This record gives sequence, structure tokens and C-alpha cells, in this order.
Amino acid sequence: MQALIDTIAQMALPLDAQRVFHGRGGLYPGCEHWALDAFPPVWLLTSFEPATDAELACVDAALRARLHQLAPEQPLNWVYQCRHKGQTETRLMAGDVPAPHIATEGAARYLVHLLKGQNHGFFPDMAQGRHWVREYVAQRPGIKVLNLFAYTGAFSVVALQAGARQVVNVDMSHGAMALAQQNHQLNGLLAGASFWAHDIFSTWGKIQRSGPYDLIIVDPPSFQKGSFVATKDYARLVRRLPELWAPGGHVLLCLNAPELDAAFLQTLMAELAPEFTFVERVDNPPAFADASPERALKVLVYRAPASYAAVATDH
Repeated sequence: MQALIDTIAQMALPLDAQRVFHGRGGLYPGCEHWALDAFPPVWLLTSFEPATDAELACVDAALRARLHQLAPEQPLNWVYQCRHKGQTETRLMAGDVPAPHIATEGAARYLVHLLKGQNHGFFPDMAQGRHWVREYVAQRPGIKVLNLFAYTGAFSVVALQAGARQVVNVDMSHGAMALAQQNHQLNGLLAGASFWAHDIFSTWGKIQRSGPYDLIIVDPPSFQKGSFVATKDYARLVRRLPELWAPGGHVLLCLNAPELDAAFLQTLMAELAPEFTFVERVDNPPAFADASPERALKVLVYRAPASYAAVATDH
């Protein structure tokens, strides 16, 4: 775990939520099971294999030493989570976790919960995707956005902050939608957002009637039994994208399944929604560098036709 300890010894004091060490990227042999995130003022160490007491003591000592150098007046707060063979163990190792715990990313604020569950309310790996949405909307104030698999509404928050007129958030988790509403209130966004705690496929008619949309964001789980399985359900979504778009709008397609590469999405779009034009792949944050980029998060941008007439002519 020396690479993790070395990274801690050299890290800057984080101000926003971010990944500090990404062993999962395969760039540090022997450290593939380690990840360290900062949700100031708390650090979260995640291991995908059981850690020994000696290893945890080394991390504790490294964090204490670096924090003493960077901000000696700050107490050390850190949480350890082990995810192994379908089991999750979470422990508060030092200090406290604020309640409520608010993480920041630029101008946006989000509620996070590090002591329960594997999903903490906010995903640092999507930082560049959120930045892309903020920049896109800022250039097109007043647009309407559809946020599918909205989780706790981070995309919606940045879209509204950047000037979107309306965002429709859809996620089948009532708990996630409740947190999304709290995140909007936390950012002073009291109008412009809808929160639909529905299964996307069973409520498609309502989604379609609320359109068309200038920006469609699709950020599903890669595998969630009873909800979404990328290998079969992404095609169902892509096939129906042409029912939702506004002329000249864009689609942001996200996929975080290591076993599926970007070509999986590109093939689906070419076959099932050929009227959309590929624009770019959004880079992941540097902290998430991966020895095998196709195993990492994929975020692809597509552009809709400039007019409905153009599609009619093509067909």
C-alpha cells in the first residue's frame, strides 16, 4: 500500500469533494483494492479487500502527519469502508462526521452520508460530466433538461445554476428523489425542477408528454437487479431517444460498467438512433486516470438534428 501512503504524504488540502487515490485504475500495482476520497472535512478510505489493523494504522498515521503539515488546527476525521464479496462494513476511524454533512463542488453543495450504504449521495468521478453540463447550459440559458436516473440530482443542480429553465428529474428511488429535493433547497433552487420517483420505462408516456428536451442526460446504474441492466436495457432507452429531443439539442450518455467499452454505446446509437451525431467523449477527472480507459467511466455527447424536417427528409 506504499503508493497510497506516498499519495497522502504529497496531497494538497482538499476544499471540494474529490478522489485523492484511485487504486482501481490499475496504475499502482498491488493497490488495486484501495480508494481514498475527500469529502471535507472527512476522508473516506474504501477497500475492496479486507484490511488489516496494521494497514489501517498506517493510513491513520499518514493522514495525521499530512494534516498536521497542511492545517494543524484541524482535527482528523476519517471513515473506513470495506466492500468484499457483497458485504459492506463501515467504521468511523477518527473524529466525527458532520450532521448534516455537506460536500461542495465549485458553486454547488450536496448532502452526503458516509456512514451508511455504498452510495454516499455524490459521485466524484462525474465531475467533468457536471462541468460539461454547466458549460453547455450557460451557453443556452432557458433550455429544458431531462435528467434520467437522476439519483440525488447533482446534474439538475448545476443545470439550474447555469440558467436552465426547467429540469425533469426521474429516478425510481423515492429516497434519492427526496435527497435531490433537499439538494436543490440547499442551493437555493426553489423553482424549475420536477422530481418523479418513477420507473423510467413504466412512466415513459409522461416523460414524453413533458418534452421535448434540449438536453437529455442518461446516467444509469450499470447493473441494478429489478431496475436496469446495461447489456439489455440501454438499448431500450436508446431506441426511444428520438421521441424526446428538441431540434439542435444534445444527449449526454453515461456508462460506468468496466466490462462494456465506449463502442457499446456508439454501436447502439448508430443502430437505434442514427439521426444523432457523435460529438465527443468527455474526459474523466485526472484523479481517475486508468490503465485501461475503456474500463473507466464513459461519458459521450451526441447532437440531435437541427430540425424535425431534416429527419423526415432522411427517412
